[in-house]
Amino acid sequence: LDQEEVAQLIRRHDLLAIPVVDARQQVLGIVTVDDILDALIEESTEDAHKFGGMEALEKPYMQIGFFEMLRKRAGWLSVLFLGEMLTASAMQHYEDELARAVVLTLFIPLIMSSGGNSGSQATSLLIRSLALRELRLRDWWKVALREVPTGITLGAILGVLAMIRIVSWQLLGLHDYGEHWQLLALTIGAALVGIVTFGSLSGSMLPFILKRLGFDPASASAPFVATLVDVTGLVIYFSIAAMILGGTLL
Repeated sequence: LDQEEVAQLIRRHDLLAIPVVDARQQVLGIVTVDDILDALIEESTEDAHKFGGMEALEKPYMQIGFFEMLRKRAGWLSVLFLGEMLTASAMQHYEDELARAVVLTLFIPLIMSSGGNSGSQATSLLIRSLALRELRLRDWWKVALREVPTGITLGAILGVLAMIRIVSWQLLGLHDYGEHWQLLALTIGAALVGIVTFGSLSGSMLPFILKRLGFDPASASAPFVATLVDVTGLVIYFSIAAMILGGTLL
């Protein structure tokens, strides 16, 4: 059996050891709890490294050479950088809208980070649940049905907070968002609902997709999910802005 399956057997039945047999069912030895602990620590360390957006280190941090460290980190970092270039492409696509409503740029970091954070949360939860065998591939639709209302609610909470901030700053004279500040507040609130919902849904589905393709779900790293949501988040943001602010700021 795979070492993770052995660990699950020991955990499920509260065993101190488990026998190892050959094809004739003769005992060859035993696997003890301390053996499993070493294996689980190794697996958890590997998953933690992958989730951080890099290749797993085979040795302790201080024993890794400089060039080996670069090799482990540069590849994924380059892939993420190329992915973030799509964000610049998306912004170029909406260059005219940005020129007409510069105030929209003030909220781009807020929008992008909120979507990435919600996606990273969902990915973290699902990777761990898959690792502990709490979920199977066939459960993806149950997760989707759970994450959509969760994402909508979380997005609504953040949207209300953002709208309160805009209204407060405008009424207190801390910043002037222009004559259409009410519509701007509505745009930001609606955009946060859409982007946080998309982030939660995509972040929860990505581990299932990777597992179905035969990859380690831990490869759905937080930076990778954030990069994915950044690009799509901008499209959602400006699409909602065009609907609400069309005929006024846009």
